[in-house]
Amino acid sequence: MKEFFLKPEVLLTLSLVVCTFIIHRFIIWSAVKLSKKVSRSELRKQYLNRYTGYVIWSVCAIAIILVWGSTTEGFWVALGSAFAVVGVALFANWSILSNITASFILYFTFPYKIGDRIRIHDKDLPVTAVISDIKGFYTLLITDEGELITYPNNLLLQKGVSILQEKKDSIFDTHSQDEDPTTL
Repeated sequence: MKEFFLKPEVLLTLSLVVCTFIIHRFIIWSAVKLSKKVSRSELRKQYLNRYTGYVIWSVCAIAIILVWGSTTEGFWVALGSAFAVVGVALFANWSILSNITASFILYFTFPYKIGDRIRIHDKDLPVTAVISDIKGFYTLLITDEGELITYPNNLLLQKGVSILQEKKDSIFDTHSQDEDPTTL
């Protein structure tokens, strides 16, 4: 039994698991510290912890498989097949990947936070609403009429967005000549 634990594969596996655990905890600690500094919600911290955990532990699992099966050619065939399937799935659903990436960008660059009143400058469907939650794929917006809108995170980065302080309208809102903008 003692000989089993002294195998290089076992030692490397234990090292990988310990290093991955330490790296994951460090990232969580850093995110909590950043979240307190910029006043982010608990829910957004949980999303960040979950998604980074998926990525870090998946890389660790792949590394462990490589440690234990580095001499097997079947492993490379299976890995190539898995990457081909994932590649086709991501190509077909590229917007899912871009929404997850946008969620991370929104989290770390924090242009908007929950509770901000924003105006999205879209020529087809302009939206003025309050951010009620920012999730992994979309942002929940509540309009003055009480509508709940799910807006994709990648569009928040692509469209012009104004953060409205105490005003109901943005300076970019257009009004007709006879309309008084102060009465809106």
